[in-house]
Amino acid sequence: MSTLVESSREHGPRPRVFLVDDHHLFRAGVRAELGDAVEVVGEADEVAAAVEMIVERRPDVVLLDVHLPRGGGQTVIEEARQLAPEVRFLALSVSDAPEDVISVIRAGARGYVTKTISGGELVEAIRRVAGGDAVFSPRLAGFVLDAFAAMPPESAPVSVDPELDQLSSREREVLRLIARGYTYKEVARELSISVKTVETHVSAVLRKLQLTTRHQLAYWATERRLV
Repeated sequence: MSTLVESSREHGPRPRVFLVDDHHLFRAGVRAELGDAVEVVGEADEVAAAVEMIVERRPDVVLLDVHLPRGGGQTVIEEARQLAPEVRFLALSVSDAPEDVISVIRAGARGYVTKTISGGELVEAIRRVAGGDAVFSPRLAGFVLDAFAAMPPESAPVSVDPELDQLSSREREVLRLIARGYTYKEVARELSISVKTVETHVSAVLRKLQLTTRHQLAYWATERRLV
């Protein structure tokens, strides 16, 4: 990754960036490092707020930590991509644990860099992800390629229910609670999300499963012993 950062005029329009990290001081530090090279359009410190604001503001790149309260970067990516598939994600984390890297890449992140990255390198990484490239910290790039290359075909999860596989992890959580008879308000309280977000997830599940009512949804889940 090049450490040379050209002027924003030479790179064209500034990327619109959304920050997701549960440490206010870290978010402030990232803002300061990025300066006017990007346009920061918002920030959040937990999953539900992040998803709602990303869908609302449609940034070019979401810069997010892997570990967050009530979920993680993987959940943010899975849920936001359902409603804003054009948004790109770049993980920025202190962790270089294999399971963290692989989980967010599988969820759809376009890159993963560690918090030891310099300000100039971070700006360049954001620009490259906004442009459609995949970006990794040098030490992680080889590891990611090796991890996927070394994975034998038989280790991949076998799909036993294609319909269920369509649903994100959060949509499955909502499905189970709705099938148990929870109201939207009770689901929202249980998962620490808004009622509007619950309604959005239920609508997505009904659409994907080609169902029309909550009763059909409950029957579908009961048949598959998900309740």
